[in-house]
Amino acid sequence: MNVEEVSAIVVDTAYHLHRALGPGLLESVYETILARMLEKRGLQVEQQKPVAFEFDGIHFNDGLRVDLLVAGCLVVELKSVEKIAPVHSKQVLTYLRLMQLPLGLLINFGAGTFKEGVKRIANNHTDFTSSRLRVNQQGMKDPGDE
Repeated sequence: MNVEEVSAIVVDTAYHLHRALGPGLLESVYETILARMLEKRGLQVEQQKPVAFEFDGIHFNDGLRVDLLVAGCLVVELKSVEKIAPVHSKQVLTYLRLMQLPLGLLINFGAGTFKEGVKRIANNHTDFTSSRLRVNQQGMKDPGDE
């Protein structure tokens, strides 16, 4: 399964979770439930995954923690806030660069609608041909429509 297929499953699952629970719960609640739902769909999920990296000759064993690492290839950063700040997207991009991964999702369960709260972040990701999430594909329903 490629990162685009994994991303499509995560977005679909998170959409259904958002519809079922709505906004207002703690981020940790959404994280736990989303991880369980993704595992039920056959995906490997690591919660609060510590990531080691090196910079300028200094090694950090636990320099960052990713909310969810799905199938070893997709970073999912979760929020439960009224509005996403620009730094949140930059945070995900930094994680992707340090982990050398192509794609991440920033999902805010605090947004009024799911569409407002989901954002794809790419890091040198060029293989969009298989993406079910592309706008302007005929016959495809936008998973963010409520």
